[in-house]
Amino acid sequence: MLADQWIFGYGSLVWRPAFPYLERAPGFVVGWTRRFWQASPDHRGTPESPGRVVTLLEASDAICWGMGYRVAERDLDEILPALDYREKAGYRRETAAIYFRDRHEPVDRALLYIAGPDNPNFVGERPLAEIAGVIARSHGPSGANRDYVTSLHAALVEMGGRDDHVAAVAALVDRPGAE
Repeated sequence: MLADQWIFGYGSLVWRPAFPYLERAPGFVVGWTRRFWQASPDHRGTPESPGRVVTLLEASDAICWGMGYRVAERDLDEILPALDYREKAGYRRETAAIYFRDRHEPVDRALLYIAGPDNPNFVGERPLAEIAGVIARSHGPSGANRDYVTSLHAALVEMGGRDDHVAAVAALVDRPGAE
């Protein structure tokens, strides 16, 4: 019997996985918080004017909502190289347990991509207004950075996955004169 693999998305994978999956379900990881602290020179910005995307930071008392995808082992040889390419600008594969509302047991060893402070595109903490300004004016091959933020925020609201940081950035990006 083939072993399926779970993949956890907390950024664009929440609403746009772009790979085949057997099952998808909202869930969360424990001990991680989502922040717009990663520059995007390849998807939501350019090398000359990088946008901002989310990464995860360790935070012992935090949870981060996202989407879990169960994929067939037979598809992993196609899915993982495509995800490695999609997450190429500083992200590395890690594993974590995903907890779901409708399951008693977590899914251990789900794959997720994290861009840590040791990568060249990690910008770290900045004032929210600065982050929103970068996002409001950034555009890359995957589209407007603003669309990334509004799509992520809408998907989190729909699943009931509260994220104050994403909500605050989305509100600032939507304000007139955010650019």
